[in-house]
Amino acid sequence: MPILNRAAELQDEVTEWRRYIHTRPELMYAVENTAAFVAEKLKAFGVDEIVTGIGRTGVVGLIRGKGEGRTVGLRADMDALPLTEITGKPWASETPGKMHACGHDGHTAMLLGAAKYLAETRNFNGNIAVIFQPAEEGGAGGDAMVKDGMMERFRIEEIYGMHNLPGLPVGQFAIRKGAIMAATDEFTVTIKGRGGHAAMPHTTIDPIAIGAQIITNLQLIASRSANPLKSVVVSVTKFNAGNAYNVIPNDASFVGTVRTLDAEIRDLAEQRFRQIVSGIAASHDAEADIQFHRNYPVTVNHADETEHAIAAARDIAGAANVIPNIDPMMGGEDFSYMLNARPGAFIFVGNGDTAGLHNPAYDFNDEAIAHGISYWVRLAEQRLNA
Repeated sequence: MPILNRAAELQDEVTEWRRYIHTRPELMYAVENTAAFVAEKLKAFGVDEIVTGIGRTGVVGLIRGKGEGRTVGLRADMDALPLTEITGKPWASETPGKMHACGHDGHTAMLLGAAKYLAETRNFNGNIAVIFQPAEEGGAGGDAMVKDGMMERFRIEEIYGMHNLPGLPVGQFAIRKGAIMAATDEFTVTIKGRGGHAAMPHTTIDPIAIGAQIITNLQLIASRSANPLKSVVVSVTKFNAGNAYNVIPNDASFVGTVRTLDAEIRDLAEQRFRQIVSGIAASHDAEADIQFHRNYPVTVNHADETEHAIAAARDIAGAANVIPNIDPMMGGEDFSYMLNARPGAFIFVGNGDTAGLHNPAYDFNDEAIAHGISYWVRLAEQRLNA
């Protein structure tokens, strides 16, 4: 079952768009140039309604079909990452310290390609809302667009997202019902002790030793507090303390992340985190300042909409090239906010044997473009001709 002929015809043009966006990466909500490029293309395609500035810098285009009906949303993200690219490609980032290391340039280009096709053919009843979102990389742009009334304004009833996946062969898709990506909570802890001479530790309250105990015991959340059949990851990623070899400092701090796939486990992890940190600190006469921030929620695919996504992927890739029950991943995704607002599903499209996401050697694989366009088109037509 091949990709759509028109999608294959659009391959070179969409590749040019993708590489243009890649050379000009923008971060978080500051995606004005990318958003302007998207809006210009949508206007050229004859998209019926184009609204900018949703969720600060997001863009939504509405494509009306041949008859009345529901509205289905298709979402891509636009922002890049604060990394310095090392690919050496002719289309590498022209902005030092910024690069498209997660493939959002490819996501945007594929959805633009689908928008062009759908505006040409309009082989559906109802409306397609093509959604171009800012600030997926830590800025909760998906939440901002939802809070800005996007769902109500465009009367979106279902919503779908797609992300490339290195290691998955080009032409393949992967998805699962239920939790597919994790909640991404973050923490900062400061241990306040009493400093002094390193040769006289008995006169101090050593925040480094206390912090080390806390960090070790935090691993008991996964191994002893949580059901072993439930996923939870607690990772400390930075520890700061002191500036001299012979001085025990007054305080120490560490930061990290907690990842979970279940709301109950998420609550348990935070509760046990606070108990462990404050309890160990208190047992050593130290104080602990805990900043625990709940970031993106779990990305949960709805059952019926996942089946619709699987059917569309199988139509253009064949059943053998669709993994319907991929293991969930502990990375986060702010499409979760949109799935909390409307039923929908999030799918992975193969990026082939490339560097991993968030890697300075990563580049989106342009060979995936026609597959992504074909998926979007087939999904839209199926959902609005059912």
